[in-house]
Amino acid sequence: MIIFPAIDLVGGKAVRLYKGDYAQMTVYDDDPLHVAQTFEAAGAKHLHMVDLEGARDGGTPNYETVRRVAQNTGLFVEIGGGIRDMDVVQRYLDAGVKRVILGTAAVSDEAFVREAVERFGPAIALGADVKDGEVAVRGWLELTGVTLDAFCEKYQQLGVQTLICTDISRDGAMQGANRALYADLQRKYRMDIVASGGVSSMEDVRALRALGLYGAIIGKAVYTGDIDLARAIEEAKA
Repeated sequence: MIIFPAIDLVGGKAVRLYKGDYAQMTVYDDDPLHVAQTFEAAGAKHLHMVDLEGARDGGTPNYETVRRVAQNTGLFVEIGGGIRDMDVVQRYLDAGVKRVILGTAAVSDEAFVREAVERFGPAIALGADVKDGEVAVRGWLELTGVTLDAFCEKYQQLGVQTLICTDISRDGAMQGANRALYADLQRKYRMDIVASGGVSSMEDVRALRALGLYGAIIGKAVYTGDIDLARAIEEAKA
């Protein structure tokens, strides 16, 4: 299982939200490149980034920060947040990003996702941010009425290879990962499943690895020291 340490971006800074609440934001570092290099030094090969302003408002206000990280580390960088047209996808890939994550656009614009998958294949991932079984969009602020299963079934048929599923109720709350949710997804779908939200202990890492997941994203627990990143990377390989 791959460990993806996470950097969430607001105003060019590395931040974390509590349960997706923009009013409950903690700034952890003014320089996300420094954070990424620290992760790389700990043995990370992959990095999950989210432009939280882009997710909420559209656009790519933190593009330059993402570009700096992609071009000044050897990390496999994936980015989500505000990616709602083909030009933005191309711009990120040209900057050295290896995978872009479509969330809001996957609910509102199926034709765009279809074209992106046809053109870029495995460089396109889906982000399903889930609350009470429903997919949320625009930085988790709007529930769509679309169920997680309907979302997954549709895009698996379109050829999407990677699904990043975030349990909003667990994100940033240090309450543990929703293991039942990820076990269900792993059983039902052929896509590579990445767990996100609430991964806060080595026990979580071991449990998710045991499910056979492709990956797990760790955010707040790395910043607080509750999870030692180097140890988590080694545990995930076992």
